[in-house]
Amino acid sequence: MGLLYDAGMKRLPTEISTSGKSLPEREFSYARVALDVPVAKLFDYAIAGELKPRVGERVTVPFGARQRCGVVVELQAASSVPAQRLKPLGGVRDDAPPLPADWLELMRFLSSYYQRPYGETVIAALPPRLRSVKPLPRRSLPADPAPGNAAHFVPNHVLTNAQAHVLERLASALGRFGAFLLHGVTGSGKSEVYLHLIARVLERGAQALVLVPEISLTPQLEGQFRRAFPLARLAVMHSGLEDVARTSAWLDAARGSAAIVLGTRLALLAPLPRLGLIVVDEEHDPSFKQQEGLRYSARDAAVYRARLAGGPVVLGTATPSLETWHNFRSGRYERLELPERASPGSQLPRVRVVDLRREPPQSGLAPALVHAIEQRLARGEQSLVFINRRGYAPVLACEACGWAAGCERCTARMVLHAADRRLRCHHCGAEAPVPAACTTCGNVDLRPMGRGTQRIEETLGALFPAARIVRIDRDSARRRAELVRTLEEVRQGGADILVGTQLLAKGHDFPGLTLVGVLNADTALVSTDYRAPERLFAVLAQVAGRAGRRERPGEVLIQTRYPEHPLFRALAAHDFAGFAESQLAERRAAGFPPFVFEAALRAEAPRLERALAFLRHAVSLANPPSEVRCYDPVAHVITRRAGYERAQVLMHSASRPALQAFLASLSEQLFASPQRDVRWHLDVDPIEFD
Repeated sequence: MGLLYDAGMKRLPTEISTSGKSLPEREFSYARVALDVPVAKLFDYAIAGELKPRVGERVTVPFGARQRCGVVVELQAASSVPAQRLKPLGGVRDDAPPLPADWLELMRFLSSYYQRPYGETVIAALPPRLRSVKPLPRRSLPADPAPGNAAHFVPNHVLTNAQAHVLERLASALGRFGAFLLHGVTGSGKSEVYLHLIARVLERGAQALVLVPEISLTPQLEGQFRRAFPLARLAVMHSGLEDVARTSAWLDAARGSAAIVLGTRLALLAPLPRLGLIVVDEEHDPSFKQQEGLRYSARDAAVYRARLAGGPVVLGTATPSLETWHNFRSGRYERLELPERASPGSQLPRVRVVDLRREPPQSGLAPALVHAIEQRLARGEQSLVFINRRGYAPVLACEACGWAAGCERCTARMVLHAADRRLRCHHCGAEAPVPAACTTCGNVDLRPMGRGTQRIEETLGALFPAARIVRIDRDSARRRAELVRTLEEVRQGGADILVGTQLLAKGHDFPGLTLVGVLNADTALVSTDYRAPERLFAVLAQVAGRAGRRERPGEVLIQTRYPEHPLFRALAAHDFAGFAESQLAERRAAGFPPFVFEAALRAEAPRLERALAFLRHAVSLANPPSEVRCYDPVAHVITRRAGYERAQVLMHSASRPALQAFLASLSEQLFASPQRDVRWHLDVDPIEFD
């Protein structure tokens, strides 16, 4: 929810905090260890011989017939387990620095707030190689060099007056906690403010952590950071890295060798002994919420971690999440504004709607959009056609009997991918060849229904055969190096028309791009998800922001059958504040977040009836108090996924402490009575309901 977490948070007791320090005179005979095992508890081990482990150190311990790598999270003078049953601690691992006390405190918070076992949280936050008893690869174990002249800073541009004002306000907050919303329109130069602010942080001898939502954004930002800080060590962290590179980056961060850590949400979980600043770029992006295991929000956890570190956190975006906007309106965050674009002569693009009721599209493209693309081609400018649906067509159907290709493991349609003539499920990853005929009636005339990026690319190729068309989506950019190369070619003018999904909607700067056409925007307007309008406004504002980022004016055409919708009016006026206030008023009236606090208990089982029965029993066990409302269990919209039937119970309360206390009791009882035929999890502050 992005609050400061200053009330009602359940905290685990900390018996001692000796990470990185000498043991006090008091003798400890037992160590409590977190292990990478599927059990929701910590394990006690006897400290024998000359071993003197410290809290936060990795250790080797016997577990069953195997040796395991664990982390000491507590030292104890006594144990509730009889001494004869305790196994002795093995050895202390000295190939990585001990995990510091503030890092363990962050893990305690994440465990408590998001209702996952503390031991699991600690172990899951480590890179896979650091959870193993195998020695670390030599390439990930460099000597600890001096970080170099980290303060040597090469700015890309001279700051505008607005940027300079924002920088001075943020710089004045260094050395103490503060939460700031950096609200800048697309192209306003938020990244340049980050760079100048980080230079001030490095001058103080501190580290900076910069979080981005997508792996695709790291190459461009990485290049900017390396040019701006040529002598500073930069650690890049994301899930696409190979094991050795990820381990090496984590060690650089943990040792303090890396002056700057840049990465996706997992970078938040790296130890940083000199942390002085956290930046969350594109803070509104749903990718900051983990959707498996520990379902944490990196944006919200960044606020808590900044408070632990005693430094500021900067949440930067052109379209703040409504939770962040509400925190600003409530006085919890300070808003700093960049209302104009930074590039000389650049203006925000003109946004207008194309009424599909009056201009029926041909092959998905309205005549007005086709004409606008023709004009850009004639002027040597670039165009972007945005459709947030990859593949060739979302449905392959038989017009004779109505059959449609569905996934056998999910209650979802298979998406046609024409390039390799395959059907793919975008929910579970299942694949199948395109059938030669309808499996129901034998009709060989199967038709693709709807459009994805591949089909739009084909249509544009037929309309503009001489144009250089580049498609960028998760199918065309499976390899990071290939994506980096393609994006650089586009920036250098190596494409006339881009076709893409959300991969192109944020963070990218294409100097020659002056036109954006948006297809299929109406789907979110009729969604039952109360977050759909917020997300639609954000993605449209972000993709619109790719146009006209230099002196040539930009234009955005949005194809819609609802041209009078208030969302489109606010978008055309670039009025985020008005849109946000209207959405918050609707949410307040309906009793939705951020005016209440939500959690979802979700269950999966081979049969839907079993999942529903489990949920009903779980809620009755915990006996919700009057402050917490538990709705009836219901099936997910996509009920079957990867062969399991899914259901959920939604819980909410106007009191965060009351909801947290209830969730703690509920999770304790569920972990105490594991179910073999049901998989379950709690999602606190959920953002997905499919």
